Amino acid sequence: MTRPLKVGIAGLGTVGASVIRILERRNETITQRGGRSVEVVAVSARDRSKDRGIDLSRFAWFDNPVDLARSADVDCVVELVGGADGAALEVVRTALSQGKHVVTANKALLAKHGLALAQLAESHGVSIAFEASVAGGIPVIKTLREALPGNRVSRLYGILNGTCNYILSRMELEGLTFQECLKDAQRLGYAEADPTFDVEGFDTAHKLAILTSLAFGTRIDADAIYVEGISSITPLDLAMAKELGFRIKLLGVAERTQTGIEQRVHPTMVSRTSSIAQVMGVTNAVTIDADAVRELTLIGPGAGGDATASAVVADIADVAAGVAQPLFGRPVDQLESAPRAPMQRHEGGYYVRLTVHDRPGVAAGVATRMAEADISLESILQKRSELAATQDPHGRSGAPVSLVLITYAATEASIRSALEKISGDGLIAEPPQVIRIERD
Repeated sequence: MTRPLKVGIAGLGTVGASVIRILERRNETITQRGGRSVEVVAVSARDRSKDRGIDLSRFAWFDNPVDLARSADVDCVVELVGGADGAALEVVRTALSQGKHVVTANKALLAKHGLALAQLAESHGVSIAFEASVAGGIPVIKTLREALPGNRVSRLYGILNGTCNYILSRMELEGLTFQECLKDAQRLGYAEADPTFDVEGFDTAHKLAILTSLAFGTRIDADAIYVEGISSITPLDLAMAKELGFRIKLLGVAERTQTGIEQRVHPTMVSRTSSIAQVMGVTNAVTIDADAVRELTLIGPGAGGDATASAVVADIADVAAGVAQPLFGRPVDQLESAPRAPMQRHEGGYYVRLTVHDRPGVAAGVATRMAEADISLESILQKRSELAATQDPHGRSGAPVSLVLITYAATEASIRSALEKISGDGLIAEPPQVIRIERD
């Protein structure tokens, strides 16, 4: 009989504990499918006394996760420590150097060190599996790496952070402010005490870097990603989006362009009729545009102990069955160094909300500056002050009002140039709000 795959788990948080439970529950099925059973033999965590709802006495305990990675009794190391450097990096490097397979949920680690770790894995004839690193329980890594070799991907975009999607959903449905929804997300455990990594787009950027490499066969390049978060989004923007037939989502987008691979993370207007617009709450979604399948959208739980553990267990089952793939779908020496497409050259529709002084000639001045920048306007909406009707027979109060512009396709550079001149003309009372529009 084939010897069991002996697994060591470094990190026993919610995900690590769930992995142990699922393996116990599904080991017979895993054995039947792969011809080899899985046995957890070692664990490591910071606090040995913490009650995790499982019996840890049956496993070898390592206070230092690197010692677990060195253990001769372990064939496959599951890294759930987290972080781009430090213990997580040392655990993975040690395991690979010792000829052990690695399963990880660590997107930050792969975004920063993925190429070097892939080379190390190749040199020792072992694999790194990482389905849980992006979009939790959604099998997007397996889809890109194994299911679409007959396709040429042109664009990939998605909702990759449940915290941001939860906040934007609550803001839209209940008319709440960003800060109100953030506090509620923290209370419910959807957001960290310091939410910067999530709400400012960095978590999404790490995940996008991984997906970009898989989708386009390029060397991972997290530094090439343009990043904006959601903290500037207001209830007014969400209300205007609804009026215009859009919904605002924080998207990670990677796209082939004439100037290279464009990678960007930012709040985005999407059509309310699109598949991705229907994804609310903490759910994640990824849409892949390719020549053969046309449009493929994967939707599911993007986080949570069981959902993420499901992806980890799927990777462990692949290791047990002898299924091995290069980290980014092909050997490192076959990955392309694609030219970066600068954000200034991005071209698409824009939502621009200006807080302008309610006086004659302002709208005309704004339109003139847009025309000078060769920007065509699809629509202009002005939300007048409630005081205007009572204080001025012409409907002007002199108080700041919102002027919303929807543009046809324009470049980022032209939008920024026009807004700089509009500001210099003294036409706006506050910094402008700019949200890009992603067309179907």
